Amino acid sequence: MTLEQLKKSAQNRFASYGFDGTSLAHIAEDVGIKKQSIYTYFKGKDELFLQVFSDASENEWDSTKEFIERSKSLPIAEFLQGFLLHHKERFERNTDTKFWLRISFFPPAHLYDEVMEKVYTYLDGLEKLLEPIIRGAVQEAQLDPKIDAEQATVAFLGVLDSVFVEMLYGGPERLEKRLDASWHFYWRGVSGK
Repeated sequence: MTLEQLKKSAQNRFASYGFDGTSLAHIAEDVGIKKQSIYTYFKGKDELFLQVFSDASENEWDSTKEFIERSKSLPIAEFLQGFLLHHKERFERNTDTKFWLRISFFPPAHLYDEVMEKVYTYLDGLEKLLEPIIRGAVQEAQLDPKIDAEQATVAFLGVLDSVFVEMLYGGPERLEKRLDASWHFYWRGVSGK
């Protein structure tokens, strides 16, 4: 058994059953060890959970930065819409993303502050990365020159939030409907078209 196997099992359990529905005994059983062996690596369930969430947060941040770096020279409509689709595709294919998103919306009550600190760090960092790109698109007249780039960035994050909510609560059809409608009206608002 490796530490990575232990963390992966914990992530799958936490993602599927939540914090309260996951026991160290089940995690140990998944990996083929005794529960006591987990204490070699972690003081308890809280520490294991926070480590797994921290790893997932780093993976999400790295994926986001990589997408932005590779795509920021695209026309702004293609970049922003692609950004939404990137998150949708990660949610559909990546257990890190599913876990990270669920816990971001439903953190264990007693670990709320620790979880939300990472979530807000991600969101604040995302806003800082996106605003200069949107500001540049306004200056290049790819977006309506009368819009405020900071407000347009925050509004885009609102669209992203609505897509995240539908990922968690709705199925693929509801997600597509929400994504199409949100994008349509956001784009009309910022492009002036």
